Amino acid sequence: MRVLVVMNFGADPATPQRGRWVVDQVEALREEGLDVDLFSFQPGKDQYLPATRRIRQMLRDTSYDLVHAHYGLAGWCAQLAGADPLVVTFHGTDVRHRVVGRMSRILTRRIALVAGASRSLFEEEAGRPGLPMPEGRSAVLPCGADLSRFSPSDRASSRNALGLDPYVPFLFFPADPDRPEKRADRARQVASAAGAKLITGGGIEPDQMPLWMNASNAVLVTSDYEGFGLACLESLACDVPVLSTPVGIAPHALRGLPQSLCLDFDPGAWGDFASGLLSQADPRTDGRARAEALSARRMADRVALAYRDLLEPERQGGPEFSGKSGGARVSGGDIGNDGGN
Repeated sequence: MRVLVVMNFGADPATPQRGRWVVDQVEALREEGLDVDLFSFQPGKDQYLPATRRIRQMLRDTSYDLVHAHYGLAGWCAQLAGADPLVVTFHGTDVRHRVVGRMSRILTRRIALVAGASRSLFEEEAGRPGLPMPEGRSAVLPCGADLSRFSPSDRASSRNALGLDPYVPFLFFPADPDRPEKRADRARQVASAAGAKLITGGGIEPDQMPLWMNASNAVLVTSDYEGFGLACLESLACDVPVLSTPVGIAPHALRGLPQSLCLDFDPGAWGDFASGLLSQADPRTDGRARAEALSARRMADRVALAYRDLLEPERQGGPEFSGKSGGARVSGGDIGNDGGN
C-alpha cells in the first residue's frame, strides 16, 4: 500500500516539537511495511496555493492508494489537489477555531473518512462545536506516544543533564505559553500556590522533552481544550504525575490513576494536589501501562486498519468505521471519551 501523508504543522526553529506526533506515526506506519511519503509545509496564507499545486503534481507523478492529511487546512489543500480517497485527521484547533473550524466541518462532507485525534473532537467542548460524525465515515485515529523516546529515568540524573537545581521543586507546563488555549496563566497560578518553579515548553527540542518531563515533579495540562493531549501520555510513559483539565485523552488516561489528577481547573484544589506531590521526595505515578495502550505503534496499527477497510470495503460488505476497534472496523467512540473503555 502506498500512502501520501500531508501536514501543514511542521517544526520550525521556534517550535521544534511541533508536528512530531505526525512524524512518529509516519515512521510507525513505515515499520509496519507501508510505503509512506510525507509532504510537509508551513502554515500561512501564502503557503496553501503552492502546497495545493505541489500535491497535485505528486498525485500525477505517483500512484497513491490514498492520501491522509493531518489538520483541516492541509485537508483542504489535498482535496482541491484531487486526492481521492482522502482521509483527514483533525487535531483540535482546526475544529475549535471560529473560522477554521467552520471550514473543517464543510470539508467533512467531501472526504472518504473523517477522523478525530480523540472522541472529544466529535463533541462540543468549551462552548465550541465538534465535528459531525457521518455514519460509516468516521473514526478516532490518534497519533500516540513514542515509547522509544519517552520512558522513566532517574529524576536527579535528568536534572543534572539539564543543569537544573536538584533541590528546587519544578512543575512542567509542556506547551508553548503563547498559545492562549493552553492557559499558561493557570499553570502559573498552580506553581505559585504550590511554591514551585514553573518550566514552560515551546522551544524544547523533541529529543530533550523526555529529560524535561523526568526532571519535573509533575506535568500540568491546563488547556481549555485539546484534540488529543499527547503531553499527558508522554508524561505517563515516564511515570511522571499529571494534573490535567478533562480535555482530550485525559479523562480516559488518568481515570483512577493514583498520584495524578483530572479535574476542571480550580486554583485551590490544583494547588493543594500539587503541594501534596511536592511534599514527596520523588513523586511518581504508575502510568506507563496507560501510555502503552495508546502508543504510536498501536495507534499506527489502528490507522493501517482504517486504510485497509477504506480500500477493501468488500471484506465487510461496505466501508464502516463506527463499530468497535479490534475487528475490521475502527471505532469513532472508544478512545478519548469518558464513557469509553
